[in-house]
Amino acid sequence: MAVGEDEKARMEFIRSAINEHRESHAYKTAADAEEYYNGLNPTINRYEKIIYDMQGRSHTDMWTANHKLASRFFGLAVDQEVSYLLGNGVTFAEKETPKKLCPDFDQEVMDAAREAKIAGVSFGFWDLTHLRVFSLLEFVPLYDEEDGAMKAGIRFWQVAPDKPLRATLYELDGFTEYFQPKNKDMSVLQGKRSYKLVIRKAEVGETEIYDGGNYPSFPIVPLKNNKRCLSEIVGKRNTIDALDLASSNMVNNVDEGNLIYWVLSNCNGMDDLDDAKFVERLKTTHVAHANGDDGAKVESKTIEAPYEGTSSTIDMLKKKLYEDFQCFDAAAVSAGNQTATAIKASYVPLDLKTDKFESEVTRFIVEILRLAGIEDQPSYTRNQIINKSEETQNILLGAAYYDDEYITKKLLTINGDIDQYEDMAKRKAAEEIDRSFAEPDAPEVSGDGEQ
Repeated sequence: MAVGEDEKARMEFIRSAINEHRESHAYKTAADAEEYYNGLNPTINRYEKIIYDMQGRSHTDMWTANHKLASRFFGLAVDQEVSYLLGNGVTFAEKETPKKLCPDFDQEVMDAAREAKIAGVSFGFWDLTHLRVFSLLEFVPLYDEEDGAMKAGIRFWQVAPDKPLRATLYELDGFTEYFQPKNKDMSVLQGKRSYKLVIRKAEVGETEIYDGGNYPSFPIVPLKNNKRCLSEIVGKRNTIDALDLASSNMVNNVDEGNLIYWVLSNCNGMDDLDDAKFVERLKTTHVAHANGDDGAKVESKTIEAPYEGTSSTIDMLKKKLYEDFQCFDAAAVSAGNQTATAIKASYVPLDLKTDKFESEVTRFIVEILRLAGIEDQPSYTRNQIINKSEETQNILLGAAYYDDEYITKKLLTINGDIDQYEDMAKRKAAEEIDRSFAEPDAPEVSGDGEQ
C-alpha cells in the first residue's frame, strides 16, 4: 500500500495502520506471548470457575478455592536458547569490526533475538552509529506489494489509552515524527529528515547539523524467529496452560481439602445461624456438649486432597514441554561424574533448534553490517555446560598442534573469561618485552676457556 505524499492522507493512513496492526492475530499472539514470558499466563488469569443451578443457569463460583499459578517455562525456553547462542557475544573475522559498531552491539542483538523468539519477529534499526531494536508490539512493518520487501514502517508508543500517541514513519528517503493528543487530530511533530544527520563543529565553537543522505536500502532489518515469523509459543501454548491448570488445581485441592468439619447428630432443630454459632464457639472453647448416647453429639472429620495423580500429571507435562521446546534439561546432567560425551548428547535437541535460529540471526547481522558499510561474517561460541576438567585436558593434550592464541582462547572460553583475552594478550606482550630487556647478553668465551 502506498503511503502517499498528501500529509493529511498520510496521517490518516498512519492511524488506520496502527489500529489494524493492534487488531491483527500476530499482534495479539505477541501480546499474549509477552505475558507468558513474564510468568503471567493470560489464559489462567482469565479462567473463572463456573457452577450451574438446578435450572441449568451458570454462575461464577465464589465459594471454592481458585488459586491461579502461572509457570515461567516459556521464559526459560526463550532465555535458554538466546543465551546459548549469544551469551558469549558475537565474534567477527576482522578485529576492527567491533570498533566500528556500537559498544552495546552484543546486548542489542540479544534483545532482538529475544523479541523475535517471543513475538515471531523483531526489527533492528541501524541509526547511523547505533543499533536500535523494535518489537512487534511497537512497530508496524509495511511491505511492498510487488516484491514483498519491507520498505517502510511505523513505530508507535502510547503510555496509556488516555495519553498522547507518538508515531514515527520510516521510509526509504527519511523519517517523519507525528503526535496526537487524546481526542485531537494528529499533527506533524518533526518534518521528514534524512537518516544520516551529522553534527559538526566550526572553528569558532558553533555547531551545525548537515544532511548526510540516506542508506542504499531501508535501514530497518527484520529478525525472524522462523520463515513464517511464528512465535515460539505457537503449538505449545495449550501444554503450558495444562501445566499451569494442573498446578493450580493441586493447590486448590489442598486448600479445599485442608478442612476440618463437624457432623452434628440429632440436631435437626438447629438452623444455619445456630450452626455458625456452634462452630465459632467450638473454635473458641474447643469444647462441645452432647446429651447421652442417643442425644446430640458431634464428630470431627477431615478431608485429604488427592496428590499422586496430579503430581504425575505435572511431571508428565513438564517432560513434554522440554521435548516440545527442545530445551536442555539441567537436571539430566546434574550428577558430578557426567562425561563430556554424555553432556554433549543432552544438548542435541537444543542444538538442532538453535542451528535454524542461528541462520536467521546471521542474515540479520550481515544486513546490519552492510548498512554500516562493513564486510564481515559473524560467528558464535555456544554457551554450554561442560565437564571443565575433561575439556581442559583434551585441549592440553593437543597443544602441540595448536598455536598459543587458539589454546588461550579455548581455555578462557571454558572458564567463561573470553572477554579478558585482549587484556591478557597485551599483558603477555608486555612481559615478553620486559623479559627481552632484562636478560643480559651472554659473555664471550675465548678458545682457552678464559673470558
